[in-house]
Amino acid sequence: MEFSHVSVLFDETIESLNINPRGLYVDCTCGGAGHSRAILERLTTGHLVAIDRDPDAVKVITERIGSDEKTEIVLDTFDNIKTILGGRQADGILADLGVSSFQLDNAERGFSFHNDAFLDMRMSKTGKSAFDVVNGYSEKELSDILFKYGEEKFARKIAENIIKERAVSPIETTLQLAEIVKNSYPAKFRRDGHPARKTFQAIRIEVNGELEMLGGAVQDMFDSLKIGGRLSIITFHSLEDRIVKEKFKEFTQGCTCPKEFPICVCGKTPKGKIINKGITAGEKELNDNNRSRSARLRTIEKIG
Repeated sequence: MEFSHVSVLFDETIESLNINPRGLYVDCTCGGAGHSRAILERLTTGHLVAIDRDPDAVKVITERIGSDEKTEIVLDTFDNIKTILGGRQADGILADLGVSSFQLDNAERGFSFHNDAFLDMRMSKTGKSAFDVVNGYSEKELSDILFKYGEEKFARKIAENIIKERAVSPIETTLQLAEIVKNSYPAKFRRDGHPARKTFQAIRIEVNGELEMLGGAVQDMFDSLKIGGRLSIITFHSLEDRIVKEKFKEFTQGCTCPKEFPICVCGKTPKGKIINKGITAGEKELNDNNRSRSARLRTIEKIG
């Protein structure tokens, strides 16, 4: 299957980076190379570092742009950005969070509840899988992650039914899990999208440690910018967007002295300037690409 990924908010994201043709840029989630190609097209003597944790993505991006001498391709997670850059400071950093279209559409990867496949969901193809989570976690652990990462109101019932089903035989496939979730939902709630969407999101986040690494990674990305450099992050659900929003707010915070103090004694000054507070897809993109519906782009610039 060809590795394809439709980059959401594409023009807005490239524009937000304010690309310097001689600058250093980092695409933290290079995927199908959509953003990476657009950055490279705008560079003259500049350099691009393309990172992805998915070996399939790294293979594809190596085939597509690996021959460009301005490119450095790295198989790793973006929370290791400081190590990857080795002290270099970037003019712009981009992170397109969440699961790629290729991962969703490739049934063998086990991300989708629309196709039958082994419960995998590992972006890196290593470590614990969705099968391990579904068949190894306790009822409380399952309920907690479904509620925390999926904001699933029927988390307890779903977890209870997972335990019952796996006591008979292991839950091995995506459609098995989707059916358990569906049967855990009251009939009147099954009309509001697929009942398994939140459960699959929660398990995927747990398997890949997505939220655990995000806060620290955003800090390291910001630290890795030059003065005047920009960090643009695309989020796809409220949990990750909240983390990005709060970190950006932290970077822009100045004096924290009590209001009654006549002068500042804390010495804190803003380190960043918000470029946009959350761009969402326009009507045309929403019609062309349903996956853009939940996307939100936030950009911050590092200031001296």
